[in-house]
Amino acid sequence: MGKLDVQHLKKVFHDNSGDIVAVDDFDVEIEDGEFIVLVGPSGCGKSTTLRCIAGLETPTSGELVLDGEAVTDNKPKARNMAMVFQNYALYPHMTAEENMSFGLKMTTDLPKDEIRKRVHEAAEMMGIDDLLGKKPGDLSGGQQQRVALGRAIVREPEVFLMDEPLSNLDAKLRTTMRTELQKIQQKFDVTTIYVTHDQTEAMTMSDRIAVLNDGELQQIGTPLECYHQPENQFVAGFIGSPSMNFFDVELDTSGETPTLVHDAFSYELDDDVYADIENSGQQFTLGIRPEDIKAVPAGTHNALSPEVEVTEPLGDVTYVYLQIGGKQYTATLEGDIVIEPGRQLTVQFPQDRIHLFDGKTGETLRNREPPESSDIDALVGLDNVGSVEVGAE
Repeated sequence: MGKLDVQHLKKVFHDNSGDIVAVDDFDVEIEDGEFIVLVGPSGCGKSTTLRCIAGLETPTSGELVLDGEAVTDNKPKARNMAMVFQNYALYPHMTAEENMSFGLKMTTDLPKDEIRKRVHEAAEMMGIDDLLGKKPGDLSGGQQQRVALGRAIVREPEVFLMDEPLSNLDAKLRTTMRTELQKIQQKFDVTTIYVTHDQTEAMTMSDRIAVLNDGELQQIGTPLECYHQPENQFVAGFIGSPSMNFFDVELDTSGETPTLVHDAFSYELDDDVYADIENSGQQFTLGIRPEDIKAVPAGTHNALSPEVEVTEPLGDVTYVYLQIGGKQYTATLEGDIVIEPGRQLTVQFPQDRIHLFDGKTGETLRNREPPESSDIDALVGLDNVGSVEVGAE
């Protein structure tokens, strides 16, 4: 079992300039076997939260309950948790095998044969069994990362704690190791709390994402919930790459049709959209994701024709940077569309794809309509999808 309840966790640091609230009322229930990712910008409190859970920091207030037992006052070694650090924290004078076995020797009474068995099983599973005799200085970054993971795995903990373990790897290896980490977590079915500032890692690896900012939990939900149904403008802007475009607008109801007015365009609202904001004042923020912007013919309703500043062709898609009202915004178009900088491009924000936020608080007033999920059986035309191997080598 590895069910962890983090109850109203708060951490305040004190210095000469006053109190610094690093974590403020973090309250989350993490189910046994769940992979949850803490994500947010630098300084948002995610690593401090993880260190409090690990016992490396003492919470100012709040409780940590593991499988029904309070562990808030327990020392780190008594929490049955294993942590993987950003810098791997390997002992340079020890071999990979000695590094992997060190924690077991220090915190358990297991016999040497059992420790050796665990280490070799973990090393074989991670493909580093031929590296056990080497020291960290003789290993690549990816190999060191595997040794650090192996050191955590051999402890057979109830909870894995991972503090940006992939940040020191190159882009290609990070992608590979994301997949490896997910396989490891699924194989052992261990509750995992993973810290990263990379929202791509959060989206691709987690069962749920906890988005933090300025020490406060902004939203917790599945990756697609946070992406399609953000609870506020911060989450909407942080989750997704390229990030969501935001336009400060004012509601004008003087004409026949309620209209959002921007310095560079006017946007007429359908009745159902207007109903969501009609009692919420006059100042709003209109949000639209780059991939939801459509290139349309000139003269289309609610369209605008900004100038193209820069294009970035990536093959499958092309990022187009548009100048609207003196600011730069991004549209994601199909990769086979060719457009030169300096020309005008007519685009539209489909009304079923826009998000609307309170102009003062940033709270969400309306999210885009959630996409319809597709059934894999219908897509492949088979009654038994189990007979189809997706991505088989």
